[in-house]
Amino acid sequence: MSKEIDEKDLQILRILQSNCSLSVKTIARMVNSPITTVHAKIKRLEGLGYIKSYKAVLDSKKLGKTVTAFILVSFAYTPPTASGMLSQRDVAKDIAKFPEVQEVHIITGDWDLLIKVKASSIDEIGRFVVDKLRTVHGVEKTLTCVVFDSIKECFDISF
Repeated sequence: MSKEIDEKDLQILRILQSNCSLSVKTIARMVNSPITTVHAKIKRLEGLGYIKSYKAVLDSKKLGKTVTAFILVSFAYTPPTASGMLSQRDVAKDIAKFPEVQEVHIITGDWDLLIKVKASSIDEIGRFVVDKLRTVHGVEKTLTCVVFDSIKECFDISF
């Protein structure tokens, strides 16, 4: 744990992670501190990058995105060209631009990237893989794993 934050900061982070729509007044009451102190701590935590953003967690199924898939991608290692060497990180960033993509991770093992996508159907995921993902320069091959059921999806960080 970093020395730049204290136990009160951690309490505030836990509360915001649980419900970021609470007012500063409510949070101050919960941590037994003055409103001005809590407000200053939140601004400081934002400035230090502990708080990246405030977002609502939406129900993807209610929004029509009923199918989740994880896609493994093998990166095509190529010799440098006149425009430079193709980077695995650049390929990951290109893939991350697609609206279907929720997560992109550079991983170890037989595969190079792990991608999480949500779509309205398996057909839509298939079109994404064939028409978009496999056309990205640097993508050599893919393996798509469709999710049958999600037992746990968690956005919280334990600390």
